[in-house]
Amino acid sequence: MANEEYRYLRCDKCGQVNRLPREKFEAGSVPKCGKCKSELSVEPHPAMVTDQNFESFTNAPVPVLIDFWAPWCGPCHMLAPTIEQIAKDFAGQIFVGKLNTDENQATAAKFHIQGIPSVILFSQGREAERLVGVRPKADFVRSIQPLLG
Repeated sequence: MANEEYRYLRCDKCGQVNRLPREKFEAGSVPKCGKCKSELSVEPHPAMVTDQNFESFTNAPVPVLIDFWAPWCGPCHMLAPTIEQIAKDFAGQIFVGKLNTDENQATAAKFHIQGIPSVILFSQGREAERLVGVRPKADFVRSIQPLLG
């Protein structure tokens, strides 16, 4: 489980997970990636997850939420604002990603995604919970809370 004293940011450029003291994160400073020295985005947003980076993205020191979606899926577009809000509300405590099932069929098949939107929560690299369909934000929050420790 993640330590309450720290928040975690993934670098958009190199994918490196950066651990920041909670006070520094909340102070609004602009941190830099420890690996590539790029500025870290403190404006939380879901990352694009692919077949190639899926394993490294889900093997994180914090819980991970992956939204399996497709561009043609109306319900996926309805759920998108909720996923964006979760990324903001849980910034530094969980990682949020989106995986386009049309472009990343190997990962979608591996997790037996049969309907979208499907959201899978991972803890320590393993599937912890799955929510299918458009759901209210409260359903996701209820699923995330126990993973935060």
